Amino acid sequence: MRRSGEEKVAWRYFSRDVVPFTAMITVECATVGSNTLFKAATLRGLSFYVFVFYSYLVSTLLLLPLSFIFGRSKRLPPSKYPLFFKIFLVGLLGLISQIAGCKGIEYSSPTLSSAISNLTPAFTFTLAVIFRMEQVRLMSSETQAKILGAILSISGALVIVLYKGPKVLAAASFTLPSPPTISLRHQQMTSFESSWIIGGLLLASQYFIISVIYILQTWIMEAYPEKIRVVFFYNLIATLMSAPVCFFAESNLTSWVLKPDISLAAIVYSGVFVSLFSALTHTWGLHLKGPVYVSLFRPLSIAIAVAMGAIFLGDALHLGSVIGSVILCFGFYTVIWGKARENSTNAVAGCEHSPLLLTHVAEDEHLLVRYDLCK
Repeated sequence: MRRSGEEKVAWRYFSRDVVPFTAMITVECATVGSNTLFKAATLRGLSFYVFVFYSYLVSTLLLLPLSFIFGRSKRLPPSKYPLFFKIFLVGLLGLISQIAGCKGIEYSSPTLSSAISNLTPAFTFTLAVIFRMEQVRLMSSETQAKILGAILSISGALVIVLYKGPKVLAAASFTLPSPPTISLRHQQMTSFESSWIIGGLLLASQYFIISVIYILQTWIMEAYPEKIRVVFFYNLIATLMSAPVCFFAESNLTSWVLKPDISLAAIVYSGVFVSLFSALTHTWGLHLKGPVYVSLFRPLSIAIAVAMGAIFLGDALHLGSVIGSVILCFGFYTVIWGKARENSTNAVAGCEHSPLLLTHVAEDEHLLVRYDLCK
């Protein structure tokens, strides 16, 4: 009997903690990979408007059969208009954030995008507090830690955007370039530095919009927990809205002709692993764990982006990025500590009124069993 209870607790811990944790890390790897491929494709001439439209189109076409195969026949809520309006808003905001993010990466780099993504936990926590999805007790150490962490995250992002600094780690070069190449490289770096702040601001706006989307998706999942169909509908909305916008902005018809090169690879990868896989995983995580938990994994993308940028794009690491990232990570872990303490406190408080807990505590003194039985 005791072994059966321990196995049940172990499975509950695996399904509610290990699987979401692994899935969120996988999503961050997929997102950084998409950003790196997109940056490499833009250096080969890919228009980001073409990238945005085709990415949404690929995910929508893949989700169409999946929504019928795996979508359960769960009834819609009695009041359907608020649900459809929220899905429409998610599609619209998703399109805006995608365009802002692609343009921001075009101006800067995937590494900066990953660094600025550390603002997502701060933005999400602030919005969750405003909409009463997170508890705020100003006198408690948990709330103070979360507020301090949010402030540090924003401060670190500002350091990265406003202060670039000297190079700490330059890309390796195995051949000496000729003088004309050096001159061209100097001109490119000068142009790159002048657009650094613009790219940072665009990326910051992208991750603020993503935080708003997390809040909206959480509400949608509470009313209609059909993950595949919800993701399909807002991808369809984004595809339909992006068509006129992108075709108007990119009027050169030759840009819309795709060839089997890195541009096609970037579009297919983004459509499958970002617009489809990442969207489904985030929607599932929002339903299971809430918006703050999902947003806390954004800072992990920094190390992934730095490695991929150095290997595939030849990006250099600057002092401002290092200082800002350290501040961001410190703020990130401060928020995590506060969130963990709050969850632990709530779990123990709820256990005081549970007779089932007292029985199992008498049999097993492990804190893991105590904590999971209270969930």
